Amino acid sequence: MTYRFPVYAPDLSGNEKKYVNECLDTTWISGKGSFIDKFEKSFADYIGVNHAVTCSNGTVALHLALIALGIGPGDKVIVPTLTYVASANAVKYTGAEVVFVDSVRNTWQIDVDEVIKLIDKDTKVVMAVHLYGHPCEMEKLRKVCNEKDIFLMEDCAEGLGTKFNGKHVGTFGEVSTFSFYGNKTITTGEGGMVVTNDETLYKRLMHFKGQGLAHHREYWHDVIGYNYRMTNICAAIGLAQLERIDSILEKKRQIAAMYKKDLEGLPVEFHSGDRPEEHSYWMCSILVEQASVREPLRAHLKAEGIETRPLFYPVHTMPMYSEAYRRFRVAEELGWLGINLPSYPGLSEKDVHTITAAVRNFYKDRKGH
Repeated sequence: MTYRFPVYAPDLSGNEKKYVNECLDTTWISGKGSFIDKFEKSFADYIGVNHAVTCSNGTVALHLALIALGIGPGDKVIVPTLTYVASANAVKYTGAEVVFVDSVRNTWQIDVDEVIKLIDKDTKVVMAVHLYGHPCEMEKLRKVCNEKDIFLMEDCAEGLGTKFNGKHVGTFGEVSTFSFYGNKTITTGEGGMVVTNDETLYKRLMHFKGQGLAHHREYWHDVIGYNYRMTNICAAIGLAQLERIDSILEKKRQIAAMYKKDLEGLPVEFHSGDRPEEHSYWMCSILVEQASVREPLRAHLKAEGIETRPLFYPVHTMPMYSEAYRRFRVAEELGWLGINLPSYPGLSEKDVHTITAAVRNFYKDRKGH
């Protein structure tokens, strides 16, 4: 089905085509080329870290980061259950154990007080996921990890442009990851990035991502590595996108402000959390008043040509992670009540009014019945 208003659509109106054509003209189309270096350096400069490493997508960025930290069987990684499944899957790829934790109700982010209760002698990493563009409580998390001598890792797949106390997310942990899938704030089509301030971690990331190729001998491999490289073409698109990141973020915040204003008076809760000024609003999201309303509202919007998505289902409820019965009440409430609305930077004020009018009409019809 073609929607009048899709949940997301990338804005490719900058230098994307020009830079891609340069790749084609020079034949640098694979895992080497000038755009890879330029994208990595520009990205590191933008968020304020020493090193950025491109890779083929956001999921392998997570895996690469965990491998570089030395995570493996016998280790535990604390992960919020309210996240995209890749956050947990990447831990499983290493053979480590995923330890789920609940979320804070007003921000939807990892509950640091619950994290503290879960840390034991086998805990090696806490993974903070900046869900839908709202920051986690990074200073509190950093303090806990320092005191317990464990790694802090940030999953910033949805957090490009998000800040905490004026500092870009991705700069608090030992290592952090980003995603550039087609629906992310900036895109490379498929792509990811791992960032760190640690020189040793940077060298490990580069080593593992390039098939474990040794530095001292040509075509000699001294670890089991991975082919996690980004192509020069993808990096070219990413660099063009990054050139316009500030205007993209400003437009997304304007869209969020319009949604918030238009939805006032309706029985829905707009996600702005306790740091709306530092929220990047990757997705504009609402909670309906009860679970039985969500799918009828989504069906009504679909009939009007408006695409929506449910919030991520808590990962602990999925078959491969539900071997034991557990309750994470906040994550489950959010997971059953939440809806992502169209959030792409091409939305106009008129478009937002049309979408919110459809939501208003849905509730008017329900009241009439």
